[in-house]
Amino acid sequence: MLEVKQLTKRFGGLIAVSEVDLSVVEGEIVSLIGPNGAGKTTLFASIAGFLKPDGGDVQLNGRSILNLKPHKICQRGMVRTFQITQPFAALNTLENIMVGAYSRTGDKALAQREAERVADIVGMTSQLHQKADGLTVAARKRLELARALATKPKLLLLDEVMAGLNPTEIDEIVDVIKGIRDTGVTIFLIEHVMKAVVNLSDRTYVLNDGKLIAQGTPESVASNPTVIEAYLGHGAAAAMAGEGAA
Repeated sequence: MLEVKQLTKRFGGLIAVSEVDLSVVEGEIVSLIGPNGAGKTTLFASIAGFLKPDGGDVQLNGRSILNLKPHKICQRGMVRTFQITQPFAALNTLENIMVGAYSRTGDKALAQREAERVADIVGMTSQLHQKADGLTVAARKRLELARALATKPKLLLLDEVMAGLNPTEIDEIVDVIKGIRDTGVTIFLIEHVMKAVVNLSDRTYVLNDGKLIAQGTPESVASNPTVIEAYLGHGAAAAMAGEGAA
């Protein structure tokens, strides 16, 4: 479904993303993890059309989307959410979701029906008439998911949707994401919460200093010495192995 080939992004002399190759197959939940500053959000922005890559290609369903603007990529079926939610504060939940639906349907009645359907998927039916500026952090995360779903994506890119949530809220959002996948939406997500990564992901990629350093099942990646050292520093993997032997 999604093929990223040798993708590179530079900012002056800094190579933020270096020759990254990855793929997401239809029906999967794939995660991207890595230390802070690894280049994950830059990679997402380059894939989704918010930044122009300096090299490589991005293909969606076999067609290059490299030079398309985000709204054109959305029309092709791929939508990205943001780590910091930015709903229309003066609008209520229903109206916020309708904005995404209306951009696709051009019909207010259809947009409202679609918004109500999507609100049910993310568990916001009881909050449809609540103003966005009065929502909790967890509810705003659900609203961000709903606004993206209202555009009817085939592939959803989620940027740290668990950030700022407590353990109970994280478990609830994990269930919401699984529910979204069960509706036929493929998911590619950036996440720091390893419990959620392991619970959700079919496959995991690890980025460090702009380069992919590992890929595989979440369990295999979490025990990879290269990944451990990227997170905890040089010698950490050997030290942990020594502690285990003791």
